[in-house]
Amino acid sequence: MNVLKFGGSSVATAQTIKQVLQIIANHSKNDALFVVVSALGGVTDLLLKAGAQAAANNNDYKITLNEIEKRHLDTVRELIPVTDQSSVISNVKSKLNDLESLCEGAFLLSELSPKTSSVIASYGELLSSFIISEAAKAQQLDLILQDSREYITTVVAEKVTVNYEITNAKITAFAKNNAAKIVLFPGFVAQTETGEPTTLGRGGSDFTAAILAAAIHAKELLIWTDVSGMFTANPRVVKQAKPVSHISYQEAMELSHFGAKVIYPPTIQPVLEKNIPIYIKNTFAPDDFGTLITREVAERKQAVTGISHIENIAVITLEGGGMVGIPGFSKRLFETLYTAQINVILITQASSEHSICLAIDSNDSDKAKSVIDTSFEFEISKGRVHPTKIENDVAILALVGDNMVNHQGLSGKMFSTLGKNNVNIRAIAQGASEKNISVVIAKKDISKALNSLHEQFFEVKTKQLNLFITGVGNVGSKLLEQLQQQADYLKENLRLKIRVVALSNSRKMVFNSSGIELSNWKTLLENGEESSPETFFEQTKAMNLRNSIFVDNTATEKIANVYKNYLANSIGVVTCNKIACADSYINYNELQVLSREYGAPFLYETNVGAGLPIIDTLNNLIASGDRVRKIQAVLSGSLNFVFNYYKKGVTFFDIVKQAQEQGYTEPDPKIDLSGVDVARKILILARESGKIMELSDIQNNPFLPQESLDTTNVPDFFESLKVNEAHFAQILNEATSKDCRLKYVAQYKEGKASVGLQHIPSDHPFYNLEGSDNIVLFYTDRYPEQPLIVKGAGAGADVTASGIFADIIRIGKQ
Repeated sequence: MNVLKFGGSSVATAQTIKQVLQIIANHSKNDALFVVVSALGGVTDLLLKAGAQAAANNNDYKITLNEIEKRHLDTVRELIPVTDQSSVISNVKSKLNDLESLCEGAFLLSELSPKTSSVIASYGELLSSFIISEAAKAQQLDLILQDSREYITTVVAEKVTVNYEITNAKITAFAKNNAAKIVLFPGFVAQTETGEPTTLGRGGSDFTAAILAAAIHAKELLIWTDVSGMFTANPRVVKQAKPVSHISYQEAMELSHFGAKVIYPPTIQPVLEKNIPIYIKNTFAPDDFGTLITREVAERKQAVTGISHIENIAVITLEGGGMVGIPGFSKRLFETLYTAQINVILITQASSEHSICLAIDSNDSDKAKSVIDTSFEFEISKGRVHPTKIENDVAILALVGDNMVNHQGLSGKMFSTLGKNNVNIRAIAQGASEKNISVVIAKKDISKALNSLHEQFFEVKTKQLNLFITGVGNVGSKLLEQLQQQADYLKENLRLKIRVVALSNSRKMVFNSSGIELSNWKTLLENGEESSPETFFEQTKAMNLRNSIFVDNTATEKIANVYKNYLANSIGVVTCNKIACADSYINYNELQVLSREYGAPFLYETNVGAGLPIIDTLNNLIASGDRVRKIQAVLSGSLNFVFNYYKKGVTFFDIVKQAQEQGYTEPDPKIDLSGVDVARKILILARESGKIMELSDIQNNPFLPQESLDTTNVPDFFESLKVNEAHFAQILNEATSKDCRLKYVAQYKEGKASVGLQHIPSDHPFYNLEGSDNIVLFYTDRYPEQPLIVKGAGAGADVTASGIFADIIRIGKQ
């Protein structure tokens, strides 16, 4: 004989009940069945709501009762043939009338006793089981309905417990004499020896099924729900979660205790003692294997079986010097909570005995503080113990697995994964069996923590990066194009899944936690909400996604000013915007400190040389113990382009305009031509070399006439270039007459830096630098005479975007 239990989601509607009846019919072909059903989905909550409303003298309880009545009568009309509906509806209405009388009594007395509340709550299962039994008879199933209260006997003390001796005897006697193929029982309900109605509490229908299965020594207990078994994590929070095909009773109890909703922990105890297998099956996908729960599980390589969590937790902390070395202190604390009927979920105590930390249901937090402070009133008044501290809005997260004891370093992996994602651990608990590591974290971090840990312990080393991108102009649009083009390659070869979850420009922003469809990003952004750097940051922070990276493709000071907000929240920053790193040294250093303190990558390779590995090369030299003596460089792709193509017969204005149109200059070309952009770049290299230096310390030798430097907008600047063509022609003629080329050179030597236009002779490494290329010569202790040279394309949207892309990949590979 087998026992089948169907939860509220399985019997929520007439349509789902039809599926349940089909499953019952299929299983009854091979085995006799005991079947347990819950109340229609959501009805128990409605019943408790009606009782509470009535006790509070709120007439809305009648509206709630009408909703309950409609749910059941609608179900009857859909399930039962019209010719048989009259008697069924009459029976249902009779039960509903009794329910209404109970609520009226609570309304008149302004009181709801625990006994009355249990009776009210029991109507959900009594109604559902009756309706389902009548629907089964209509389908000619060999089924009878039995009242669980006649078989399951409880004892009421501080809490309801089952009297197994009486209960098992009653069930065994019934089973011995039963001739029906299928017996249907309402779950949840029971009664005392004297006939006083009781319920089995949360998860009571599971418990009913387990009690029946143990009493008749069932071959299997099948619990039917709305998911295909127990998952590696909550599939509603972790989309990559997958069902676990086989787990032990111990693992199932641990996972269930820490929030896995498909099974209730006490359910397992009766069947565990009889070694009866439990299957967790999906009513809506009955062919799925589900999860098998047994005493023994075949050896497996996987260390962690699942990750579970409980929300709505409060942490209680009791601390003080008066606790140290005092026998019986913990006993008093736990007795106080026991007397107040407050369940303790997690306990941790430092070896110093200076504090005890407990986790309880947040609904009990105020009560717990009151009773503890009262119990230790004397110690608190003498200053030996501090008043109880309560921290709400926290949650417990647990790694569970029988095989964890055989694997080293799991705690380290868990804590480092959470730390990298800015998830602070409030408390830690681990039993000596090492089958469970539990941590208390902020409730707001649950989704990020679960997804991060699942990625670490269960996924095939595929790391997901979540990008928040500001700036979708030349560089930004090229980056999006490259991300879309390389998505499959990154996933297959680098095990990186890169999602763009937010985009913004100066006017609009759009967010999508599931990832923005890059083939349609322009339309989505155009229809987005109003944008600002501050609101973009706030929404990024609120999404609280793991492996978050803010990408700045702008040259805007307002955007650079919010980098510290991202870094302080463990959100990485990748930028081609030079303003932040060329700001005051105090601000530059603050960003470096924040990056280290919060474990948030801060990468800006494209600040110097676009896609060239200049900063990375310099950092590697310094990290390996080398010392920089001198840096010489052509660092402006736009200026190199301009002076490579400025020749007789072509005006300076035409060449600068061409450079702007091809994306080689900043939107305001004066930034490039004034030398400010190059000065920022050599400043960054000097700082990366270890020098404390400000932008004002760099000697800038401009070649632009003062009239051009004094312009305040782009049109006026271009007009000044036309007016001063003779000035630029003279500069060109001077270089040509010396058989030299014009290059805008940056130099750092002996703690000093300068930028300016120079005549480069034919034997110099800079002479043949073509197009918009950049070149850097590093003279160091290891390269004193022949410098280390980095050379290549140093401007353009494509190469800058590829440099940003490379920084993103570098973070992904960390």
